[in-house]
Amino acid sequence: MSYQLSAVVADAELLREQTTELDHAVLGELRQDFALLPVTPQLVIELTGSLPDFATDDRSTECPFGLVLSTALVEVLTRWSQSGPVAYLEAEFGAGSGYQSAAVWLSGELSWGPCFDDELEAPRPLWPINGALTRLGVEPGTWIDPFAELGLHLERNTNGWLAHGRRRLSADYWDELVEQWENQ
Repeated sequence: MSYQLSAVVADAELLREQTTELDHAVLGELRQDFALLPVTPQLVIELTGSLPDFATDDRSTECPFGLVLSTALVEVLTRWSQSGPVAYLEAEFGAGSGYQSAAVWLSGELSWGPCFDDELEAPRPLWPINGALTRLGVEPGTWIDPFAELGLHLERNTNGWLAHGRRRLSADYWDELVEQWENQ
């Protein structure tokens, strides 16, 4: 089963305030009052006025993201981060191989990353997405790591997160369904 993620994650209220006027912004509710904004080509156009550019090279430390973070897009993330930490997260996995990349902006500047890993042999807290989420303020809980704690495992791709957001589902919704199924 494959997994794909291209999203901005931040405090839910911060993302609501920053995206309220955008036609192509769909927020997916996560745990701990965080939200996920799936990054689609339409959203990039709306935010930057330009078509998105995608890397043609394989992901690496030098080329950590599939989506090229244009100057205009970085300016948006930088501006948003003046209200609180903002992370851009990217992951792609399939058939046992893939990568994670992440970067965090805070107080109007890039504060961490970009961080890239395609082996994921380090302890889980050192994986790029977990590192970014920790810097956002995700607190440890009952789940295995910050990724699962927020519920980023609940949808498998951007279309799943778009549906999640449009249906106004919460990460807790899925937990409640599991509990119902287990009680039947």
